[in-house]
Amino acid sequence: MEDAGRGWRRVVPSPLPVKIVEFDAIVALIHAGFTVVASGGGGIPVIEQDGDLVGIEAVIDKDYAASTLARDLKADLFVITTQVDKVALNFGKPDQQLLDTLTLTEAKEYHAQGHFLAGSMGPKIQAIIWYLEGAARRRSSRAPRTSSAGSAARLAPGSSGRDPPGTAGQRSA
Repeated sequence: MEDAGRGWRRVVPSPLPVKIVEFDAIVALIHAGFTVVASGGGGIPVIEQDGDLVGIEAVIDKDYAASTLARDLKADLFVITTQVDKVALNFGKPDQQLLDTLTLTEAKEYHAQGHFLAGSMGPKIQAIIWYLEGAARRRSSRAPRTSSAGSAARLAPGSSGRDPPGTAGQRSA
């Protein structure tokens, strides 16, 4: 398939992550005082077959994997870096509007309206929504921040929306 003027790319399924297979190892390393870098590339998608993990021809979105890990760790802060200074509505258009702050409810509304494109800001915003919804269930006080290259957009917990990975519907392991 042609990729927006960037050449050709092979298309494979992109299932939502259900869990991080190495979660217990990550937790053990954190408790041992290590700084852990995990799920940066999204990870290798696997399914369980006859008690074994088997790799499948697919790709896991790195933002969704990071959100899954942050929620499972009950992280106090979840940061996704980008190459743009701020999240924007109407990105790249004459009426582009940079956002300094964004509530969870607004993020969901703008995402549903198509302001954040798949393959660009869309997965990042969706991952943050899922993280915040998980955080809101744990606590309703502090609002985590999301950071970009030059500034931070603050997202505050609000109402519930699309089910996060692993909480409803059919998902792959």
